[in-house]
Amino acid sequence: MTITGTSDIETSSTPYLRGKYAICGIGETSYRRGSDQTTRSLATWAVGNAIADAGMTAADIDGMLSYSSGDSTFAPHVANDLGIRLNFYTDIYGGGSSTECLVGIAMGVIEAGMCNTVAIYRAMNGYSQVRIGGTGSRSAAPINGDQIHHRAYGWQSAGQLFAPTFMRHMYDFGTTPEQVAAVKVAHSKHASNNPKAFYRKRYSIDDVLSSRMICKPLHLLDCCVETDNATCIIVSRVDRARDCPRKSAIIQAVAGRVSKPRGDIHLHYQSGPISTVAGHYARDILWPNAGVGPEDIDITGSYDAFTFTTMLQLEDYGFCAKGEGGEYVSNGTIELGGKRPNNTAGGHLCEGYTHGMNMVIENVRQLRGEADDSCPLGADGRPQHTYDYSEGGCRQVRDVELTANLGWAHPGAGSAMVMARDHQ
Repeated sequence: MTITGTSDIETSSTPYLRGKYAICGIGETSYRRGSDQTTRSLATWAVGNAIADAGMTAADIDGMLSYSSGDSTFAPHVANDLGIRLNFYTDIYGGGSSTECLVGIAMGVIEAGMCNTVAIYRAMNGYSQVRIGGTGSRSAAPINGDQIHHRAYGWQSAGQLFAPTFMRHMYDFGTTPEQVAAVKVAHSKHASNNPKAFYRKRYSIDDVLSSRMICKPLHLLDCCVETDNATCIIVSRVDRARDCPRKSAIIQAVAGRVSKPRGDIHLHYQSGPISTVAGHYARDILWPNAGVGPEDIDITGSYDAFTFTTMLQLEDYGFCAKGEGGEYVSNGTIELGGKRPNNTAGGHLCEGYTHGMNMVIENVRQLRGEADDSCPLGADGRPQHTYDYSEGGCRQVRDVELTANLGWAHPGAGSAMVMARDHQ
């Protein structure tokens, strides 16, 4: 038997799955600090909301997936609380690259005949319990494994781990803090039109650069908010999804946890250029399978644990040339009213931190034409969008046909998904 090199193996899903599956239900809790609830309670709240949004009952759900970093509740407990009997479930370890990856897994298990409709959730007390920033209970955990190496260099938080990549991009391409601060400015404008966003204040470039330094080059306002919340999406076949009362978002392609040649966060720094992230590889799966390219996308949801992560991913997925990410995010393109708005609900920088799922939920709403802003409701209960993007106004984008979500684990690994509007 001949062993084939990994570079010769085709790992993408076949294009015939394009348009076969959909996200038909979305649900979330409030975004807050100090939930006074368990992650189990938050999860049942969000999953219940998604089931109601899909016009389904507990009997319609027979698959469940979740992800966490040892800070949440496993699927069987949530299913039991909601009266769901599962034919398939699994709980995986992971963070910001998990939502899109689990959508792909849901499609696979449905395709294999293991279940019919899958609820995917993330529940976390990301402020009052396990804080992703490295403080709270996480900082009190014993040091073991790889931490023995990287803690010696001060790598406790995600910002400290990622900062060398951010700095290298500035060195290689002349990217400036002012350019990248524009990501926060854009997302804060979007959040100001989102009644459920945790931070609804509009910020300026000067606000970002004058906020205290966390670790170079990250200022406080370059970093995401920490919140307590849960989110859920429901995946099913398109024919089943079209029985739901609301329009579904049609899944065109998924790339799941694609890695650089050295995909571990520490080994990423041994596989240059370190200013290139996993999207450079994931795009070769995402765009061919979706049958579209970056120029066809109307809205992006680029993971914004930090302002820099948004910029790096938009660049490496091909929305601009390599090295031009700073210009792309600072010239108005990613703002409402611009060519390709990003994170139109405010993302992790402003709405709330959910390890990526709220950005998928927002793009589903945009494809439905149902961004939940402050626009008046019509007789049919649907928002009557004004497309006035001034503070406290509308955040619905006109004529949305295609969206892209770009999930991020760390510079060396990421996931992505393209969704389309359903015209039937």
